[in-house]
Amino acid sequence: MRSLLLALFLVLAFHRGEAAVSCNAVVGDLYPCLSYVVQGGNVPANCCNGIRTLNSQAQTPVDRQGVCRCIKNAIGGVSFSSNNLNNAQSLPAKCGVNLPYSISPSTNCDSIN
Repeated sequence: MRSLLLALFLVLAFHRGEAAVSCNAVVGDLYPCLSYVVQGGNVPANCCNGIRTLNSQAQTPVDRQGVCRCIKNAIGGVSFSSNNLNNAQSLPAKCGVNLPYSISPSTNCDSIN
């Protein structure tokens, strides 16, 4: 599973989004979160730093939608357990960040303002 997630993140690194925050930036900022999503445990500090960075960079609806789509594509492109999804969804709160969307394959990124 870890190698599949890593491969997906690397593929997304070459995808450019319409928003000012590229999928490459999303991958780079969220890569430190991978170990927590897969294994649980303590959330790495650099993971929270990445989530905070993404949240601060995505200031417009287009930017927030672009970040959401990159995350959603990463989640939707791999098989995951409910535990992995719960870990991913818990990241913003554990890092003290209030994202305007849920980290979930069912998130409607188009409705984010």
